[in-house]
Amino acid sequence: MSTYLPTIKQLQYLVALHEHGHFGRAAEASFVSQSTLSAGIRELETLLGVTLVERSRRVVRFTPLGNSVVDKAHRLLREAEELSALVQASGKPLSGELRMSVIPTIAPFFLPRILPRLRKERPALKLYLREETSADAIESLHHGRADCVLLALPFATGEVDFEHIADDKLYVAFPRDKPSDLPESIPPSMIDEGQLLLLEDGHCLKEHALAACNRPELSSSATMIGTSLHTLVQMVDNELGVTMLPQMAIDAGILHDTEVIARPLKATNPSREIALVWRKNSPREEEFRLLSEELRTG
Repeated sequence: MSTYLPTIKQLQYLVALHEHGHFGRAAEASFVSQSTLSAGIRELETLLGVTLVERSRRVVRFTPLGNSVVDKAHRLLREAEELSALVQASGKPLSGELRMSVIPTIAPFFLPRILPRLRKERPALKLYLREETSADAIESLHHGRADCVLLALPFATGEVDFEHIADDKLYVAFPRDKPSDLPESIPPSMIDEGQLLLLEDGHCLKEHALAACNRPELSSSATMIGTSLHTLVQMVDNELGVTMLPQMAIDAGILHDTEVIARPLKATNPSREIALVWRKNSPREEEFRLLSEELRTG
């Protein structure tokens, strides 16, 4: 067995460089100087006796072996995180640091209602939040950058456990008086595919909305233009089209100071499932289930 083994810090630097593709950005994300990060990776290469990264003035390119080492480093870092979590979970539940990724169609509408009570009732919990699209959040989870993820299902999550938090109904949002006589609920057939505005790729709400409507032609005809739900609401308010919104956004007041009218979608599955997701067999499973209860009662 080798006397000299890579350090956790060296592996963290390597993974950060692979993620950001730039020494400066990787160093910033690692909270160290660029020279410190570069030196750490060179020490790792010297230790292993191989070249992991090809350096030039403009390009950072990982060797095939470097990519393989990064994949292994992800697993080792995740195991180290879980070792730390195992010790932490043996103490008082919901205390210490917890990193949670939250998708953008949940974070600004759900968290302001939950966080004040959570801070008051769980003062020992240091909850670090990161807003990411669903795909990025799940990648963060499996790579150990996040301990759990608050997102909407269905979504491809890989090997995870989860707790149901809430069902979030979908609404169709129209400009005022367009059409002039809106029913109390909107069947998918009433949505003009040429007028439908949805979030850009990467936001799972787009897929949930299209699946709920069960109209294949909407997928090809809808305009994927919005970067946020607030942007879509402003576009609808300016009579540029119609969109679909989750109930939690409406309850949080996203339509305030607009003339947008929203009606519930009348469909077989007119909602998305809000869930807390974590890695399967995580030593903090009990904590995550307890956190789920806190989120449900918010």
